Amino acid sequence: MRNVLTAYRVLATVVGVSIIVLVLVGLPLDKLHTLSPGVFPPGSTGQKIGADISAVLGTAHGFIYMGFLFVAFVLSRMARWSLLFTAVTLLCGTVPILSFWAERRAVRQVQALLNAPPPTGDQVTFVSR
Repeated sequence: MRNVLTAYRVLATVVGVSIIVLVLVGLPLDKLHTLSPGVFPPGSTGQKIGADISAVLGTAHGFIYMGFLFVAFVLSRMARWSLLFTAVTLLCGTVPILSFWAERRAVRQVQALLNAPPPTGDQVTFVSR
C-alpha cells in the first residue's frame, strides 16, 4: 500500500499544480483580451502564451488526472475508504488549491492505517468458504 500511497501523493501534487497554473495563469492570459481588447489585444504575445499553456497543459492535465483517478480509486479500495470520502477525494482534484487539502486528508488517513498496531491474537477471525 505504501507504493500506491507514494504514487497517489505524486499524482495529486502534479494534478494540483497543473490545475493552478492552468486556471490562474494560462486561461486568464488566453481570455483576458475578451475583457479589455484595447489593453490586451487578441494575438498579442501574452494571449499566445496563454493559448499555448491552455492547450498543452490542459491536455496534459486531463491525462494526468485520469491516472490520478485510477490510483486514488485503487488506494481507496486498499484503505477501505467510505464512498463519500472517496468521492470527495476524487472530486477535489478538479478544484484548484482544494486538491492539496484533499491529498493531505487522504494521506493522513492512510498513514494512520499503516501505523496502526497489528491485530492481537485475541480477536476472532471469520473465514468464508
